[in-house]
Amino acid sequence: MLAGIPLGDLVFLAVSLVLAGAVTGLLAGVFGVGGGAVIVPVLYEVFRVIGVPEEVRMPLCVGTSLAVIIPTSIRSFNAHRAKGLVDLSILKVWAVPVVLGVIVGSYIARFAPADLFKIVFVIVATISAIRLLFAADRWKFGEDMPGKPLMVTYGGIIGVLSALMGIGGGQLSSLFMTFYGRPIHQAVATSSGLGVLISIPGALGFVYAGWPKMDLLPPLSLGYVSLLGMILFIPTSIWTAPIGASLAHRLSKRKLEVAFGIFLLFVASRFIWSLLS
Repeated sequence: MLAGIPLGDLVFLAVSLVLAGAVTGLLAGVFGVGGGAVIVPVLYEVFRVIGVPEEVRMPLCVGTSLAVIIPTSIRSFNAHRAKGLVDLSILKVWAVPVVLGVIVGSYIARFAPADLFKIVFVIVATISAIRLLFAADRWKFGEDMPGKPLMVTYGGIIGVLSALMGIGGGQLSSLFMTFYGRPIHQAVATSSGLGVLISIPGALGFVYAGWPKMDLLPPLSLGYVSLLGMILFIPTSIWTAPIGASLAHRLSKRKLEVAFGIFLLFVASRFIWSLLS
């Protein structure tokens, strides 16, 4: 036993998190999503194996994901910005409403049932995947980004949903930007910057949200954030994020859309199965 966890389970946990961290960083760079769509389902399975109660398992995954995304998103954003495709004007408009949305989402997490996190994950991932796989460039709300009032509204929505999903916001912001005619490469690059705005307040909010349930959480947890998960995920995810960013700029627009769409469908299917079972 170590920190209250059987040695065999601890080895499984460590190996799973290190490998998942490498995949997370790669996908964060390719898709500008911060990696949360990978982290959450992986952590869900890992925490299930070591016996984390269902009542706190999903929010623990979400909170830990947000904490892991902090360094991964910074690394991914810097890699994309170096290639000159990040639209900082959009990030400036979204900064405040996104952070406020994250605060609201974190507060909801304190009282929400576990299935709410899964349902939000499935709905957003499925809509995004359908748009990318089947609509190509046909679904558009306009040829350029909307005015500030609507952008602020979008920012708040992105913040709330990202907090409940444990993602860096790239999945949602990329969707909104392509609806308004922005190229997928620019959408991915700009979206990587939202991970920084979302992950820091989001992780702190989930520490607060999980504090009343510390008795149900595994050892080495701080609220709904697993410190062990952070320590094992972060090194490999930081290492592979620039590799993913470089790969993203080598892919054609359509290949990037199809790859992202298939990836999101896979994630949605996993949580639909979890809800039904």
